[in-house]
Amino acid sequence: MDTSKNVSGNASDTDTTAGSGAARPVLEAPDIARVLTRIAHEIVERAKGADDVVLLGIPTRGVFLARRLAGKLAEITGRTIPVGSLDITMYRDDLRLRPARALARTDIPADGVDGRLVVLVDDVLFSGRTIRAALDALGDIGRPRAVQLAVLVDRGHRELPIRADYVGKNLPTSLRETVKVQLAEEDGRDTVLLGLQRPTASGER
Repeated sequence: MDTSKNVSGNASDTDTTAGSGAARPVLEAPDIARVLTRIAHEIVERAKGADDVVLLGIPTRGVFLARRLAGKLAEITGRTIPVGSLDITMYRDDLRLRPARALARTDIPADGVDGRLVVLVDDVLFSGRTIRAALDALGDIGRPRAVQLAVLVDRGHRELPIRADYVGKNLPTSLRETVKVQLAEEDGRDTVLLGLQRPTASGER
């Protein structure tokens, strides 16, 4: 997780801790389903059929989103879309600043990524540092012909020149706000919550 997103926890750009202020939903389950369907259609259009698309989710919630997108792509194209996960823990640029964290799972489809169009999938795009780490991790695995990025929420405040190709919802935020994504596979429900940042401990950004 990108800790500069005002949170610590999983290896993605998402705030998954509750803020000190009351959080309000900005996306509910039907909204999430709709935007994933839209993103799937956009991938098919841009990839001209998605013949060589591989989806790699960034743990934790990015993996669940990648699997859902793979299902929707299969419905659209009638083909099974390779899907896997890409752990970025050891590629993070804040390893020396934060306590040790458990490694997540990297699971690359059997045919690999060489010469394929790899779509990285994450829940929230914030500073861009998680995606930079994902690109480094991907470079050690193979050489895709192209890499694209799909995110459920883009909350702005980029620190690196990284932009998502597919965005479920652009959500302008202040740095005092948190974005919390909950998915049924991990949290028992689908929602995106916007709240106020909790007081940060030493070392958190």
